[in-house]
Amino acid sequence: MNLPPLVQAFVLHFGEMGSRWGINRTVGQIYALLYISESSLCAEEIADSLGISRSNVSMSLRELQAWNLVILKHKPDDRRDFFTTPDDVWQILRTLAEERKKREVDPTLSVLREILMQQPASDAERHAQARMGEMHALIEKLTHWYDDVKQLETDRLAALLSLGAKVTKLLEVKDRVVSLGRNRSAPASKR
Repeated sequence: MNLPPLVQAFVLHFGEMGSRWGINRTVGQIYALLYISESSLCAEEIADSLGISRSNVSMSLRELQAWNLVILKHKPDDRRDFFTTPDDVWQILRTLAEERKKREVDPTLSVLREILMQQPASDAERHAQARMGEMHALIEKLTHWYDDVKQLETDRLAALLSLGAKVTKLLEVKDRVVSLGRNRSAPASKR
């Protein structure tokens, strides 16, 4: 690699993590390089920086484009394509979440729906279908939560994430308020 040590360490790590995230190492390395580059890079610059073939760069860039993780740019008087990443790390997070949902969650929900529509032929199938129903309900709930959260402005989303486990205190307060409301609206004879 033709990179400064600090940049190389980040790029190599991202490549290794890429394989754990379901992308190949080269795609991860290219994304890391584009993310930390000061300006957009063309395929030749990427290939030279990472010491990989131009064809490998082209295939990896196509994959990143399919994930909507890179932005294609053009420079005046230059016919080459240049690539960069969004500047906003929150936009990158939103894009990754949406793309993973489309590729992983949505197909799973579709299969579960199809299976749950079938008539079970045995007790074993009824049991299996009941368990799949529980899984479907959980994934649906998470999907609805995600749909709500993805609408949040970045400041609100950051605040929500910074709450962490403190959100349980908010839920406890809400429960107390609801409980107080029920007690006040109950007839005096039932209190």
